[in-house]
Amino acid sequence: MISAGDFRNGVTIEYNGNVCQIIEFQHVKPGKGAAFVRTKLKDIINGGVTEQSFRPTEKFPQARVDRKDMQYLYQDGDLYNFMDNESYEQISLTGDVVGDSLKFVKENETVKVNSYNGNVFAVEPPLFVELEITETEPGFKGDTATGATKPATVETGATVNVPLFVEIGNVIKIDTRTGEYLSRA
Repeated sequence: MISAGDFRNGVTIEYNGNVCQIIEFQHVKPGKGAAFVRTKLKDIINGGVTEQSFRPTEKFPQARVDRKDMQYLYQDGDLYNFMDNESYEQISLTGDVVGDSLKFVKENETVKVNSYNGNVFAVEPPLFVELEITETEPGFKGDTATGATKPATVETGATVNVPLFVEIGNVIKIDTRTGEYLSRA
């Protein structure tokens, strides 16, 4: 059990029958009345975000979310196949569970598979990936306005905005959380 006074960002709790992760919290002590904790809770199963206030003494069961390193093997129709790096056990997940999380992930890369009570609810890609540019327009000489970008397609099929000097065949580093170009690798 965890009390509302001990809330921290990233803590997962069971609240109203749902498993929620604390995105933001703030201890508020008004001049008049009792103190309270204002939070933003994200339902980790369906992704909904709600704001809620609690008394600091309220207690909640802490939810145990398992994050396991698994290797992304291949896609077969609407199924995505993963292998546990320790037991070599394979699992298949539907596109609903995976979502857009694999748009920057190549086959045979390691990802984190998140589950609660054995039910997988999300796949986390690595924070940064290096991918090769397969298609982009050439940058024109003199077209060098500050911060100018152009769309480029990487080897996984995703589109990223890159600076004008990046060409086909270049390997670039991408932040998977935002989908932004970071640098050439």
